[in-house]
Amino acid sequence: MSHKRIPKRKAAVAVGGVAALGAAAFLLPMANASQDNASGATASAPKTLKATGASDLAAQLQQSLGQAFAGSYYDSAKQQLVVNVVNGDSNVIVQAQKAGAVVRQVQNSTKDLQAVAQTLKTKATIPGTAWAVDPKTNKVVVSADSTVTGTKWDTLQSTVRSLGSNMATLKKSSGAFKTLVSGGDAIFSQVQNGTVRCSLGFNVTASDGSPAFLTAGHCGVAAKDWSDSETGQPIATVDQAQFPGNGDFSLVKYNDATTQAPSEVNTGNGQTVAINQAVDATVGETVFRMGSTTGLHDGQVTGLDATVNFQSETDPNGVDTVTGLIQTNVCAEAGDSGGSLFTQDGGAVGMTSGGSGDCTAGGETFFQPVTAALQATGATLGGGAGAAGAGASADPSATAGDQAGGNQIGGTADPSATAGDQSGTGTGTGDQSGAGTGTGTGDQSGAGTATGTENSSSSN
Repeated sequence: MSHKRIPKRKAAVAVGGVAALGAAAFLLPMANASQDNASGATASAPKTLKATGASDLAAQLQQSLGQAFAGSYYDSAKQQLVVNVVNGDSNVIVQAQKAGAVVRQVQNSTKDLQAVAQTLKTKATIPGTAWAVDPKTNKVVVSADSTVTGTKWDTLQSTVRSLGSNMATLKKSSGAFKTLVSGGDAIFSQVQNGTVRCSLGFNVTASDGSPAFLTAGHCGVAAKDWSDSETGQPIATVDQAQFPGNGDFSLVKYNDATTQAPSEVNTGNGQTVAINQAVDATVGETVFRMGSTTGLHDGQVTGLDATVNFQSETDPNGVDTVTGLIQTNVCAEAGDSGGSLFTQDGGAVGMTSGGSGDCTAGGETFFQPVTAALQATGATLGGGAGAAGAGASADPSATAGDQAGGNQIGGTADPSATAGDQSGTGTGTGDQSGAGTGTGTGDQSGAGTATGTENSSSSN
């Protein structure tokens, strides 16, 4: 993780980690969902939505449709929200269509699928397993890592079979589900057994107004005092930590009350993405993960409210069960724990909890939702600096060749320029991190400089 000390005891700690892998995006097109419209009513054309808008519409329909609502997901190819309904009442279907969603009639209700998850919790809480509702298949998908063998596998398999093939499916995951502490270079803590290393997630303001950051809960449980260098003095202290149980998050307060903590993610090569709001994840949307070990990677959200059974790190025969997580196909490795999961347009989505596989062969990773962590800790996004208004802000989905002049937030690069001279200038306004304004310049490598003015206001 890259850190820059500001004179007069003001520390600027960039969010996320360094060693970004070129900021290239590997977009994974989602298969189009099947659609049923048995009502015979004239349907309104589905709305074209960004992922954030789809999440908002899904929340609205979940409330208005009641028990008829059976989940939803984002069709990123068509930029549409697909909503599952279990009630064949034409009024329900028309209501969802008028709101702008694509409607799909399914067999299993949300209540049915929640009952499946409860059965799994009772009969199959086995280290190395995880499960989450997949709205695309309208089933609960159960995953087992490479450590689930012998009688454990037999128990899991028989439990899933007893639920019925129309309710749950079982799949094998590569590697082992584990929390991803150690091996990173973002934030450090010296403990009795050596050095604990994690990644910083998002800078926030604590409920008492002091500057702080969010990271993984298992990092906060492992160590109390954190530094921005392996041999440096502690700069922050854990205030709250949750792990295992209902979440995996920590609120860590900076020891210096004058610390400037900009609301941004450092994606490497001098580039940042301004974080302007906390957003709920939507199945099917593209997300980006930044971690101190493996840098920048992207993929899609594949499940919500996931339960993961990690092998306990303190009890060889125990299990650390964490609920309420976001499931994705984004890779991660040791040291990425706590790192930022965010959207291209600056939405804070989650912090890395754990997963299986690696960034060579691929894998799946689970994240703590930011919205839930903020609610539990009473913190709000953003710090005291106006850095979010800097002009040199990067588009994480752009290649290194077009990250010039802050082309996502601050401005655009000259499209007629050659590869050797693509440069641009941009201006930007940042409201979430402290209402800052600024101008910036960028070059072909994506590096940029920015100057700006700031005030002490912040929003959530």
